[in-house]
This record gives sequence, structure tokens and C-alpha cells, in this order.
Amino acid sequence: MEKWIEYCLSKQGSLLTFPFGSDIPVVRVGGKMFALFRRTDGSSSVNLKCEPFRAEALREQFAEISPGYHMNKRHWNTVQLQGSLGDSEIKTLIDHSYELVYKGLTKEEKKAIS
Repeated sequence: MEKWIEYCLSKQGSLLTFPFGSDIPVVRVGGKMFALFRRTDGSSSVNLKCEPFRAEALREQFAEISPGYHMNKRHWNTVQLQGSLGDSEIKTLIDHSYELVYKGLTKEEKKAIS
């Protein structure tokens, strides 16, 4: 899980926060969440924003991807960080989440990040 938090923090303007407690890291850009990490029963997962049609297709394609836990299930996926998903697939999902959130920021927020 730590390597994925570090990967998220490598994104321009990203910030690590703990709004839900010290055991739930949340990575934000422009004050908006794009990754929420959890560890339960020894396994780690991350909630990532996703375009709705892509989210459904990914859930059908990968057993490790399910509707976002405690999130808007249309726009968020929960991704198990162990299993058959490779690093490149997880990076792609994180990148997509970041890009969706960044794209939704105001011009002023984007300018402050750049």
C-alpha cells in the first residue's frame, strides 16, 4: 500500500491527508480526493474515481475491482492491491482517477498547482 501512496504523491499538487482517521490515508489534488486507501483483514485496497462506463467494464474484467466501498458506486471503484492486477494496471487506474479529479478543478485551482 505504501508504494501506491508514494506513487499518488508523485502527482503534481497531490497531498496526503487523514480526514477519516490515522489508519485511512487519503490523497487529494486541489482539495479533492482521488485515492482513499484502506487495510482490512490483512489486505489493502484503494478507492479510485473512474469514468462510469469504464468502471463497469473494469469490474467485469477484473475480480480485484468492485464498486467503490462507501462511495458513489457509479463513479468510484475499490481496487484490491493484491491479486492478478499488475503494477502497470494499478498505475493506469491511479492516473485515470487523478486526471478525472484534476480536470474537474477550477482554473484558479489548476493555476495554483502548476
